[in-house]
Amino acid sequence: MNFAQALANEFKIKPEYSENILKLIDDGNTIPFIARYRKEMHGSMDDQKLREISERYEYLKNLDKRRTEVRTSIENLGKLTDELAAALESAATLTEIEDIYRPYKPKRKTRASVAREKGLEPLAAAIFAQETNKYPIDMAKEFVNPEKEVNTPEEALQGALDIIAEDISDNAEIRKRLRYVAFENGNIVSKASDPEAKSVYENYYDYSEPMKRAAGYKILAIDRGEREKFLKVSIDFDRSRGVSIVASAVLKNPKGGSSPCTDAVRTAVEDAYDRLIFPSIQNELRSELTDTAVENAIKVFSENLHQLLMQPPVKGKVAMGLDPGYRMGCKVAVVDATGRLLNTAVIYPVPPFNKVEEAKKIVSKFIKAYGVEIIAIGNGTAGKETEIFAADLIREQKLNVAYMVVSEAGASVYSASKLAAEEFPDYDVNVRSAISIARRLQDPLAELVKIDPKAIGVGQYQHDMPQKRLTEALDGVVEDCVNSVGVDLNTASPALLSKVVGISPTVSKNIVAYREANGEFKSRKELLKVAKLGPKAFEQCAGFMRVSESDNPLDATAVHPESYGAAEKLLDLCGFRPEDIRNNALGSLRQKVEGIGFGKAAEKLGIGVPTLTDIVSELMKPGRDPRDELPKPLLRTDVMDIKDLKVGMELQGTVRNVIDFGAFVDIGVHQDGLVHISQISNRRIKHPSEVLKVGDVIKVWVLSIDPGKNRIGLTMKGEPKKE
Repeated sequence: MNFAQALANEFKIKPEYSENILKLIDDGNTIPFIARYRKEMHGSMDDQKLREISERYEYLKNLDKRRTEVRTSIENLGKLTDELAAALESAATLTEIEDIYRPYKPKRKTRASVAREKGLEPLAAAIFAQETNKYPIDMAKEFVNPEKEVNTPEEALQGALDIIAEDISDNAEIRKRLRYVAFENGNIVSKASDPEAKSVYENYYDYSEPMKRAAGYKILAIDRGEREKFLKVSIDFDRSRGVSIVASAVLKNPKGGSSPCTDAVRTAVEDAYDRLIFPSIQNELRSELTDTAVENAIKVFSENLHQLLMQPPVKGKVAMGLDPGYRMGCKVAVVDATGRLLNTAVIYPVPPFNKVEEAKKIVSKFIKAYGVEIIAIGNGTAGKETEIFAADLIREQKLNVAYMVVSEAGASVYSASKLAAEEFPDYDVNVRSAISIARRLQDPLAELVKIDPKAIGVGQYQHDMPQKRLTEALDGVVEDCVNSVGVDLNTASPALLSKVVGISPTVSKNIVAYREANGEFKSRKELLKVAKLGPKAFEQCAGFMRVSESDNPLDATAVHPESYGAAEKLLDLCGFRPEDIRNNALGSLRQKVEGIGFGKAAEKLGIGVPTLTDIVSELMKPGRDPRDELPKPLLRTDVMDIKDLKVGMELQGTVRNVIDFGAFVDIGVHQDGLVHISQISNRRIKHPSEVLKVGDVIKVWVLSIDPGKNRIGLTMKGEPKKE
């Protein structure tokens, strides 16, 4: 198979780009490196598109491997024809290949295989041909053989029909046609196993929807309901239409004037459909629906994770983290502007202890002693009460401090991890959570990379996903985010360093060990002295590492060492010096390059225009953080209760999670409100992600309030009309 051509056709890209991408991947280059530093070879595609091509390439390789295995297997049976070979060659999916292989696949004992052992295959062939005027029961008399346990003509005929039914079931074209028509016209149906039972699946106790329109989250919900024995799920498809599709493929002259054998074959058709084909097709369609739903859920999870990791950091501020709790108290941690731990405490401002005044003294003392400017409050158990406590303290003492409620999803996973124990060996798990919560506000990316992405809490049905596939997708997101921002080689933790392309967890620890033994890195080139970090790893990772302390100012930028010569020539060409990078004195660089012409300048420097464009952008804003250009997080100084809300009230909120049917928004009442997909936009949208992303600060209006169920309905479409 010509993979490059197939991918070029599928993704509508130039064949040479496709060939270059596959060669780069096969040579061991990583997606972030290819996306950033090999733009000329693929037309400046982004990392997401390149990752899709890489994943599809892997699928096509597996497809081709299976195609070869099936071809060899059929060939070894001596049954490979030119027609079969052509069908295998044109098969575009694993399902098509398996359909072709089905008649030749070794089978367990079946009614048809038993009939074949009894010598009834010639009778089946004669009946299926439908070319004789003999009646099948008369033809069957010749095959009565008590020695082979065929005692009557009726037994012989039934055995022949079993063979015909299995042969029909094994027909790849019939299965392909039926699968398509059933999907286009069939419904997915779920019924309650026990209509009286109370469960979260009650919406699906009597549910039916066309398969081609069923939303992914509904498919995942009924799948789980079925696994938990609350639902019975099936595919509803017109049987007469299904039988007709099969019959039209095998019956000769079905409307009359046919052989007496036609009715017998029709009987076999119905048996094949009911017993063999439709149950199998139903399972395949269910599997296909689930696979599609899973891929869409992983895509949404990935998008949410990307937005969460790329939240703007709150830089240069001393932060306090509050990890709320009832019986165990609220853990307090203060970290300096670089995330270094300054002090910790445990306070008890909420039930059952209610030591409010004592807690206020401790927190107020910390705020004044360390110059705390922001407070991060975890949103878990006792979070609402802790938020009220913090807001009251800020108001009463007129403190120049703002707070933000942050998701503490995964904080307990991190605090109990080996990594947290290595970072803070002298502190218990509860205090570690408070430190993590504070750091999440300061730099979400640097802190969240320490946690398994699946535990971060921005997905839907993540526990139902194929864990290997989910892990691969989310790890790819983390990798892309870390490398798009870059990493400070002299301050990054081993967890953050290990997410840089080319750097394994072992090498990341070696980098930190080298740093501790030899002091700060003085240049990128010094990385080559780190144990187990060879030239290939250096090529992949160097551009994503920043060394602001280096004598060479280019080491603090995203310019790759392989392009230093071109960057220096560019500066000389435009009348600048290398030290102008550090002094931010290159504001007119783009203008000067435009004066020369990007094409001419690139030719003089021996590089491509995309690489030149990137170098110019980077030299003008050395080491820029793409997150700085995003809207800042919404900080609060006061808190509301759900009882304070009124329908029509206008609020500002932060999007916490985007899912298939809407988005959850933090509006400052501890309980996130739901903006249903129908309330997001006045135009029709297919998915909330077309409009919203995690971290967006948006204006919403209260649509409905249900304090009993702690539910808040929101709209983005303007103030709702009063009834």
